[in-house]
Amino acid sequence: MNRNKIVFLILAVCFLMAMLWIGYDISTRTTFPGSKGNLKERITSGEADSLQVNKKEK
Repeated sequence: MNRNKIVFLILAVCFLMAMLWIGYDISTRTTFPGSKGNLKERITSGEADSLQVNKKEK
């Protein structure tokens, strides 16, 4: 093979490995939103808390 092709393939493999590593790292630090239970209840309770805070400020 041509020297330029070998350099390109090495760089491409390094880039792909870096992207896979970054994707794995991000996926281990986050959770899937559907796995959280009672999401609607937490959202509504959060809104109620913020409304109470706003009333106290006025």
